[in-house]
Amino acid sequence: MSQNAPRAAALVGPYTSGKTTLLESLLFVTGAIPRKGSIKEGSTVGDTAPEARARQMSSEVNVATTSYLGDKWTFLDCPGSIEFFQETQNALLVCDMAVIVAEAVIERALALAPLFKFLDDHRIPHMVFINKMDTASSRVRDVLEALQAVSARPLVLRQVPIRDGGEAITGYVDLVSERTYKYKPGSASDLVPLPEGEKEREEQSRRTLLEALADFDDALLEQLLEDTVPDKTEIYKHLTRTVQEDRLVPVFLGAAEREHGVRRLLKALRHETPQPSATAARYGIAAAGEPAARVFKTFHMPHSGKLSLVRVWRGEFSDGEHVHGERLSGLFAMLGHQTAKQAKAAAGEVVAFGRMEKVRTGDLLTPSGKPVAGAEAWPKPITALFSAAVQAENRQDEVKLTAALQKLTEEDPSLSFEQRADTHELLLWGQGEMHLNIAIDRLKDRNKLQVKARPPQIPYKETIRKPVTQHARHRKQSGGHGQFGDVKVEIKPLPRGAGFEFVDKIVGGAVPRQFIPSVEHGVRDFLPRGPLGFEVVDLSVTLFDGQFHAVDSSDMAFRTAARMAMSEGLAKCDPVLLEPILEVTISAPNEFTSNVQRLITGRRGHILGFNAKEGWKGWDETTAHIPQSEIRDMIIELRSLTYGVGTFAWRFDHLQELIGREADQVIQARQAAASA
Repeated sequence: MSQNAPRAAALVGPYTSGKTTLLESLLFVTGAIPRKGSIKEGSTVGDTAPEARARQMSSEVNVATTSYLGDKWTFLDCPGSIEFFQETQNALLVCDMAVIVAEAVIERALALAPLFKFLDDHRIPHMVFINKMDTASSRVRDVLEALQAVSARPLVLRQVPIRDGGEAITGYVDLVSERTYKYKPGSASDLVPLPEGEKEREEQSRRTLLEALADFDDALLEQLLEDTVPDKTEIYKHLTRTVQEDRLVPVFLGAAEREHGVRRLLKALRHETPQPSATAARYGIAAAGEPAARVFKTFHMPHSGKLSLVRVWRGEFSDGEHVHGERLSGLFAMLGHQTAKQAKAAAGEVVAFGRMEKVRTGDLLTPSGKPVAGAEAWPKPITALFSAAVQAENRQDEVKLTAALQKLTEEDPSLSFEQRADTHELLLWGQGEMHLNIAIDRLKDRNKLQVKARPPQIPYKETIRKPVTQHARHRKQSGGHGQFGDVKVEIKPLPRGAGFEFVDKIVGGAVPRQFIPSVEHGVRDFLPRGPLGFEVVDLSVTLFDGQFHAVDSSDMAFRTAARMAMSEGLAKCDPVLLEPILEVTISAPNEFTSNVQRLITGRRGHILGFNAKEGWKGWDETTAHIPQSEIRDMIIELRSLTYGVGTFAWRFDHLQELIGREADQVIQARQAAASA
């Protein structure tokens, strides 16, 4: 019986690298499933969500529990698209080991840079599985060199491929055991003699592995300097320690679709993955104390309700007990979206807690509800970069839409929504176009909501460029008391960003004190929509004279007179459109800095400067002022220019006058929308 606690490994890597196929092979080899599913047929354990199967891509983390040689394992299959990187990050923060699934394509190595950086920053042990070796056209050495360029940790081959005559890879040599294996479809590889002519290459690769290990062990270094061959058992110990300490990254080869290399990967995981107690300690969670579990994913399932996926860090949780102030209503093991109820969950297990309505992703749960002393805080969600204005096609569903969006953002914290007061739109924010399209599909599929989405309005403003004095009188007589209000105001521009001010300069009671607030209300009534059709900002209105009637004057009369003064006066003040300008910081590898600068100037941006990005070797940050109207789809172009790794951060900086053809187009569009 194994003495290992249940362990968890995340499968991560770019879109199309083969993570879901690898998961199928791992589950098949370990006996968790009787046959492997197909992505094309929609029969895999992973990617069970309708929106994922429709696109043949992962859109959320998939969880599958199995066992191998007496050890219990949970594999977390993570999305490959950068737009779903939040899902990947959350899964990585609860796993003991990450398996980076990469293709043997040199050009695609750069796409792994953010992933390697996240793993290194959080000290998460990881290994690389170069997949699809049966169809690889690049040399392993060249692929390794490309991967090393984006990894701060040294990468070392654990295997070298062997070829049978032509270019086809038929097996591998294990560089520690020095045994040679030939792939055998559907079963474990056969042990075969080392082919002639391969001995020198194998010895050179093995020496490279040992020298890499010796960088972290003086005794091993001394042995190598004395040309002493270390014992294989000692090499395995050195390898296990350095991998578990996240100081070195072993690289394995295979083809998941054919199960090539999958069993060897499992053996490496079994020996080199740290225990969950060590992972918990890395996050500041001591072994002693009341039970503790971290929520890393939330599902709202159509039939079973809310499920909170957790990694149990210490102690034991039982179905029915009280956790964090709520009763635990169901405790489940997961195999894709299939659930199997169990009575208890021990340290190391990944399970789903049922119907804990107050619990959120990132929460560290304890039975008492007390915080765990010393535990690292859960990171903030990734900043949103792309938005769409959403509304229910049926107005009666608006309240239902808000509730559904709340559930969506619980499931995926990199989604957010807000009600924009200046444009009166409900905005859904995410990481890109695909991210929002899938979110909207979920609203339709899971909540039966018909939702319309469109590009959001840009919060243009307008202001004035010259002062005007305006007189307005409102008089109406219709029997009984009439209406009378008379005002004289001075309207003048203020410096940019000053906002609005109302000044009372009435003397001698020309306008009675009780009516002056009504004048201000009337002035403010006109500010949301000026002569160009936008909110008016950065102006001062001074009430300096007027008249009143002892019987017919009223609050409403003076409010109406003030609105008339603004309507007539603002049009004479030389109104001008203002567009919001953002300060944008774009991050990308420095080989793309010139492309980034062209992107900025092509979007009417002004470059402020660029510097090396702190903590990112070979990356630059370029800062610029860019109109808000130009950045909505900028992330799509930026990713296209940078192999998917470029990103940006932004904040509002200032309003700037917009004139000429661009301004005319904006004003005409607003007028057309108003008359529609």
